Amino acid sequence: MARWDYRWTVLSLCTLAFFATMVARLVISPVVPAIETEFDASSGLVGVALTGLWTAYALAQFPSGVLADRYGERAVILVAIGLTAVASGLLALSPSMPAFVLLTILLGGVAGLHYSVATSLLTRTFDGVGTAIGLHNSGAPLAGLLAPVAAAAVAGLVGWRASIGLGAVVAAPIFLLFAWKVRRTEPARPDQPMRERFALGPVRDLLTRPQIAFTAFLSICCEFVWQATASFLPSFLIYHHGYSAGLASALFSLYFVVHGVTQPGIGVLSDRFGREAAAALCALLGIAGYGTLILGAGLPVLVGAVVLVGTGMSWGAALLPRFMDYLSAEERGAGFGLVRTAYMMVSATGSAVVGIVADLAGWGAAFGVFVVLLSAVVAALAVNRTFDLGL
Repeated sequence: MARWDYRWTVLSLCTLAFFATMVARLVISPVVPAIETEFDASSGLVGVALTGLWTAYALAQFPSGVLADRYGERAVILVAIGLTAVASGLLALSPSMPAFVLLTILLGGVAGLHYSVATSLLTRTFDGVGTAIGLHNSGAPLAGLLAPVAAAAVAGLVGWRASIGLGAVVAAPIFLLFAWKVRRTEPARPDQPMRERFALGPVRDLLTRPQIAFTAFLSICCEFVWQATASFLPSFLIYHHGYSAGLASALFSLYFVVHGVTQPGIGVLSDRFGREAAAALCALLGIAGYGTLILGAGLPVLVGAVVLVGTGMSWGAALLPRFMDYLSAEERGAGFGLVRTAYMMVSATGSAVVGIVADLAGWGAAFGVFVVLLSAVVAALAVNRTFDLGL
């Protein structure tokens, strides 16, 4: 029997850590009505808290990379998991709405310390980085499948505070397991003053590097679609197709299942056939899926559309390794965190934009925005390849 490779221990525990940070964020949404009742708060105020969570998550990507370069990836990931457990526990005990808002934002910030650093660690650990990142990314859809269902069930039995406390319950044992099984990692730049890493000149130079800027454009389009889909797919199915909330939720769960299952496969394709080919395939499948969701009818047709959409939204296993391809070994910690912060901050507008379009022009037009953006991705990749632009 072959010996278990330590690399797979690192990958497994990084994936579990990502799962834990996602669970802590996703258990909030199912209990929003109970939170509003508890604190006599408006949906708008709770929405501000959740917007703050995702914004803090995006902003944490760059500093997390800087910290990893200074102290090592293992230390930062442990801080991310540990503080996620603490923040989730405190959030469950929120005494007032202002405290809930602040603790929600804090949760987003500490959870955001994980992803970029884990990706950098996996890049150092694996040769087939696309496959590794694809497997790591599967932690998010797994959380998306399990966390909302678990939160709703626990809230019905015990109350909303116990539901949010699930974030701490999940993160705490994963923190201990990670600390036990993952070895210390050497920092890439232990002696460089951290203030130098935040200097505007190097930041601007990295973000304007042609290959990085091009990959960031592709990621902005795709992440915009991912964020808005995660926010509004059930609403689309209810309002555009007249489905019940239960059936819409079941199809939403199917989306996460497909998204999780296909991530590793897209990663393998990106390693074997190239990042651009895998990214173009994802965009084309997404165009077909969203187009069918808008124009199709009947449950079997829409199930097929959701499968196409779930596969198309696995683009991260192709595009995120592309960033790494154009970053040096010394840049991959802070550099990847920087580009993550940059493109995620822009893409975070996806939910707001699509919600406004739905209000003004209907859900068909709102999801039509996704087709336009994914078509832009395909066109940009085709132009780059046809004219050999080297982007």
